[in-house]
Order: sequence, then C-alpha cells, then structure tokens
Amino acid sequence: MRKAIFPGTFDPFTLGHLDILMRSLSLFDEIVVGVGTNGQKKPMFSSEERVSFIKQSLKNEPKVKVQSFDGLTIDFCKEINASFIVRGIRNNGDFEFEKAIARTNRKLSKIETIFLLTSAKTSYISSSIVRELISNKGNYKLLVPNCVRV
Repeated sequence: MRKAIFPGTFDPFTLGHLDILMRSLSLFDEIVVGVGTNGQKKPMFSSEERVSFIKQSLKNEPKVKVQSFDGLTIDFCKEINASFIVRGIRNNGDFEFEKAIARTNRKLSKIETIFLLTSAKTSYISSSIVRELISNKGNYKLLVPNCVRV
C-alpha cells in the first residue's frame, strides 16, 4: 500500500492546500494530512480547529485521514507507516526551501518527498495572506474551503 503524509500547519487550510491534496490522491492509496505544530509560529487557529476544517473539507474522501502531530515529520511518517511526503511548490523560493528539507529527510529516513506544482488558479494563495485578510477584516472567503469561517 502506498501511504503518504501531507504535512503542514494549515493555519488555515486553503484552496491551494486542497488542490494539492486532491491531485495527489491518484498517486497514493491513503494520504494522512498531518497537522503539525511549529514552535516558531503562533497559529491563528487551534490545532483542533485546523483538523476540523480539513476533515469537513474532505468528509467525502475515504482515502484521506487527518491527524495532528508534534515533532519531526519523518518521525510521524514512521509512526503511521507512511513512505512518502507530499509537498506543494508555488515558486522558486518554495522549491529551494523544500528541496533542502526533502534531502535531509531522505538522508535521515529514506522517506521520499513528492513535489507537486500548484495549479495556476491557486498558486498565489498562502495561509499567511489569508491570515492577513482575516486580521484586517478583508474578504478571505474566495481563498479557503467553505468550512473555514471566522
């Protein structure tokens, strides 16, 4: 069975995340969306809220599970027996950053990272932009699934 993890903080889950996840479904038998904690970030939404947003967005997709985790992504992969990590790439900066992490993960664990380029229609969306819109009472609703509401 080909099992992958799609890790991130997902603060909040966006249409860009959803696009990458839906496109990766054909590659794997099961995908676990790993809602991680990042000690360098102060999230706008609690871990429970983020997990709930994602579960609601994917309630009709049996190949997707959602679970929060702490610590290293590769340790979470080992814990749930996932052999692959899925990451979305929006631009060159994302690629350079993700490439270094992927090489480190491969060296430490033999877990492969699969990169998917974002769709043109969602490539400009980022969680930080959505958080900025929410904080300033801007219209963020076109950038997130319907269940993500403040």
